[in-house]
Amino acid sequence: MRSISYQELLDAEARAEARRRRPARLLLIFLAAFFTMQYAWEMSRGGAIERLVIERATVAPAAWLIDLVWPEQAVRAEGHRLVSPHGRLSVLNGCEGLETLFLLVAAVLAYPFNWRTRLTGLVLGTLLVHALNQGRLLLLWHAFRHDRALFGLLHGTVLPLIMVAFCLLGFLWFAARHGTRPA
Repeated sequence: MRSISYQELLDAEARAEARRRRPARLLLIFLAAFFTMQYAWEMSRGGAIERLVIERATVAPAAWLIDLVWPEQAVRAEGHRLVSPHGRLSVLNGCEGLETLFLLVAAVLAYPFNWRTRLTGLVLGTLLVHALNQGRLLLLWHAFRHDRALFGLLHGTVLPLIMVAFCLLGFLWFAARHGTRPA
Protein backbone atom coordinates (compact mmCIF):
# COMPACT_ATOMS: atom_id res chain seq x y z
CA MET A 1 0.00 0.00 0.00
CA ARG A 2 1.39 3.34 -1.07
CA SER A 3 1.50 6.12 1.52
CA ILE A 4 0.33 9.58 0.54
CA SER A 5 2.73 12.40 1.06
CA TYR A 6 1.77 15.57 2.82
CA GLN A 7 2.19 17.52 -0.43
CA GLU A 8 -0.15 15.14 -2.29
CA LEU A 9 -2.73 15.61 0.44
CA LEU A 10 -2.42 19.40 0.16
CA ASP A 11 -2.72 19.21 -3.64
CA ALA A 12 -5.82 17.02 -3.39
CA GLU A 13 -7.42 19.47 -0.96
CA ALA A 14 -6.56 22.39 -3.27
CA ARG A 15 -8.22 20.58 -6.21
CA ALA A 16 -11.30 19.83 -4.08
CA GLU A 17 -11.48 23.47 -2.98
CA ALA A 18 -11.25 24.62 -6.62
CA ARG A 19 -14.13 22.30 -7.55
CA ARG A 20 -16.25 23.69 -4.70
CA ARG A 21 -15.63 27.24 -5.84
CA ARG A 22 -16.48 26.85 -9.54
CA PRO A 23 -18.89 29.71 -10.20
CA ALA A 24 -20.95 27.78 -12.76
CA ARG A 25 -21.43 24.95 -10.28
CA LEU A 26 -22.46 27.35 -7.51
CA LEU A 27 -24.89 29.09 -9.85
CA LEU A 28 -26.39 25.81 -11.03
CA ILE A 29 -26.93 24.60 -7.45
CA PHE A 30 -28.38 28.00 -6.49
CA LEU A 31 -30.82 28.07 -9.42
CA ALA A 32 -31.86 24.42 -9.02
CA ALA A 33 -32.51 24.89 -5.29
CA PHE A 34 -34.40 28.16 -5.75
CA PHE A 35 -36.63 26.97 -8.58
CA THR A 36 -37.32 23.63 -6.85
CA MET A 37 -38.48 25.40 -3.69
CA GLN A 38 -40.50 27.93 -5.69
CA TYR A 39 -42.17 25.16 -7.71
CA ALA A 40 -42.98 23.15 -4.57
CA TRP A 41 -44.49 26.25 -2.96
CA GLU A 42 -46.61 26.94 -6.06
CA MET A 43 -47.86 23.33 -5.96
CA SER A 44 -48.98 23.81 -2.34
CA ARG A 45 -51.37 26.67 -3.22
CA GLY A 46 -54.71 26.33 -1.51
CA GLY A 47 -53.56 23.45 0.66
CA ALA A 48 -52.82 22.89 4.32
CA ILE A 49 -49.15 23.88 3.99
CA GLU A 50 -50.04 27.26 2.48
CA ARG A 51 -52.60 27.89 5.21
CA LEU A 52 -50.10 26.91 7.90
CA VAL A 53 -47.41 29.22 6.55
CA ILE A 54 -49.70 32.18 5.85
CA GLU A 55 -52.26 31.95 8.64
CA ARG A 56 -50.25 30.52 11.54
CA ALA A 57 -46.64 31.48 10.83
CA THR A 58 -47.24 34.88 9.21
CA VAL A 59 -50.62 36.45 9.99
CA ALA A 60 -51.03 35.33 13.62
CA PRO A 61 -47.63 36.68 14.77
CA ALA A 62 -48.15 39.87 12.74
CA ALA A 63 -51.51 40.48 14.42
CA TRP A 64 -49.90 39.95 17.83
CA LEU A 65 -47.03 42.32 16.95
CA ILE A 66 -49.31 45.05 15.59
CA ASP A 67 -51.54 44.76 18.64
CA LEU A 68 -48.45 45.00 20.85
CA VAL A 69 -47.25 48.20 19.13
CA TRP A 70 -50.66 49.79 18.55
CA PRO A 71 -53.15 48.22 20.99
CA GLU A 72 -55.77 50.81 20.04
CA GLN A 73 -55.93 49.18 16.58
CA ALA A 74 -57.36 45.98 18.15
CA VAL A 75 -55.93 43.87 15.33
CA ARG A 76 -56.66 40.16 15.24
CA ALA A 77 -55.87 37.36 12.82
CA GLU A 78 -58.77 35.91 10.84
CA GLY A 79 -57.42 33.32 8.44
CA HIS A 80 -55.21 35.16 5.98
CA ARG A 81 -56.43 38.61 7.07
CA LEU A 82 -55.35 41.16 9.64
CA VAL A 83 -58.68 42.50 10.89
CA SER A 84 -59.45 45.54 12.99
CA PRO A 85 -62.40 47.91 13.40
CA HIS A 86 -60.27 50.25 11.25
CA GLY A 87 -59.79 47.96 8.26
CA ARG A 88 -58.82 44.59 6.84
CA LEU A 89 -55.53 43.69 5.21
CA SER A 90 -55.15 40.42 3.31
CA VAL A 91 -51.87 38.56 3.53
CA LEU A 92 -51.79 36.31 0.49
CA ASN A 93 -49.33 33.99 -1.20
CA GLY A 94 -46.29 36.18 -1.87
CA CYS A 95 -46.70 38.26 1.29
CA GLU A 96 -45.23 35.64 3.61
CA GLY A 97 -41.61 36.30 2.62
CA LEU A 98 -40.91 32.86 1.20
CA GLU A 99 -39.39 34.09 -2.04
CA THR A 100 -36.75 35.92 -0.03
CA LEU A 101 -36.26 32.86 2.16
CA PHE A 102 -35.87 30.68 -0.94
CA LEU A 103 -33.14 33.00 -2.25
CA LEU A 104 -31.28 32.83 1.05
CA VAL A 105 -31.69 29.06 1.40
CA ALA A 106 -30.49 28.53 -2.18
CA ALA A 107 -27.41 30.65 -1.47
CA VAL A 108 -26.61 28.70 1.70
CA LEU A 109 -27.08 25.38 -0.10
CA ALA A 110 -24.91 26.44 -3.04
CA TYR A 111 -22.05 27.90 -1.02
CA PRO A 112 -19.33 25.41 0.00
CA PHE A 113 -20.05 25.33 3.73
CA ASN A 114 -19.69 22.14 5.74
CA TRP A 115 -23.02 20.60 6.69
CA ARG A 116 -23.06 21.80 10.30
CA THR A 117 -22.38 25.38 9.16
CA ARG A 118 -24.97 25.01 6.41
CA LEU A 119 -27.60 23.86 8.91
CA THR A 120 -26.75 26.80 11.19
CA GLY A 121 -27.06 29.16 8.22
CA LEU A 122 -30.45 27.74 7.29
CA VAL A 123 -31.81 28.16 10.82
CA LEU A 124 -30.41 31.68 11.22
CA GLY A 125 -31.55 32.64 7.72
CA THR A 126 -35.08 31.42 8.40
CA LEU A 127 -35.21 33.43 11.62
CA LEU A 128 -33.85 36.51 9.83
CA VAL A 129 -36.39 36.34 7.01
CA HIS A 130 -39.26 35.74 9.44
CA ALA A 131 -38.24 38.72 11.59
CA LEU A 132 -37.80 40.94 8.54
CA ASN A 133 -41.17 39.92 7.16
CA GLN A 134 -42.91 40.57 10.47
CA GLY A 135 -41.36 44.05 10.53
CA ARG A 136 -42.48 44.48 6.91
CA LEU A 137 -46.08 43.59 7.85
CA LEU A 138 -45.95 46.00 10.78
CA LEU A 139 -44.86 48.83 8.46
CA LEU A 140 -47.43 47.85 5.84
CA TRP A 141 -50.23 47.92 8.42
CA HIS A 142 -49.16 51.42 9.46
CA ALA A 143 -49.02 52.59 5.83
CA PHE A 144 -52.35 50.90 5.10
CA ARG A 145 -53.95 52.86 7.91
CA HIS A 146 -52.33 56.23 7.18
CA ASP A 147 -51.14 56.55 3.57
CA ARG A 148 -52.44 54.20 0.88
CA ALA A 149 -50.05 55.59 -1.77
CA LEU A 150 -47.11 54.86 0.52
CA PHE A 151 -48.55 51.40 1.12
CA GLY A 152 -48.39 50.61 -2.60
CA LEU A 153 -44.79 51.77 -2.89
CA LEU A 154 -43.68 49.94 0.25
CA HIS A 155 -45.56 46.75 -0.61
CA GLY A 156 -44.52 46.44 -4.22
CA THR A 157 -40.98 47.77 -4.33
CA VAL A 158 -39.25 49.22 -1.29
CA LEU A 159 -39.77 46.59 1.42
CA PRO A 160 -39.11 43.54 -0.79
CA LEU A 161 -35.83 45.13 -1.90
CA ILE A 162 -34.91 45.95 1.69
CA MET A 163 -35.61 42.36 2.73
CA VAL A 164 -33.41 40.98 -0.06
CA ALA A 165 -30.66 43.50 0.75
CA PHE A 166 -30.65 42.61 4.46
CA CYS A 167 -30.58 38.91 3.61
CA LEU A 168 -27.66 39.47 1.24
CA LEU A 169 -25.80 41.35 3.97
CA GLY A 170 -26.63 38.58 6.45
CA PHE A 171 -25.38 35.94 4.04
CA LEU A 172 -22.15 37.85 3.34
CA TRP A 173 -21.57 38.30 7.07
CA PHE A 174 -22.23 34.61 7.69
CA ALA A 175 -19.96 33.50 4.82
CA ALA A 176 -17.15 35.79 5.99
CA ARG A 177 -17.50 34.56 9.56
CA HIS A 178 -17.67 30.86 8.73
CA GLY A 179 -15.44 30.78 5.66
CA THR A 180 -15.25 27.75 3.45
CA ARG A 181 -14.46 24.39 4.90
CA PRO A 182 -14.72 21.02 3.22
CA ALA A 183 -18.36 20.02 2.76
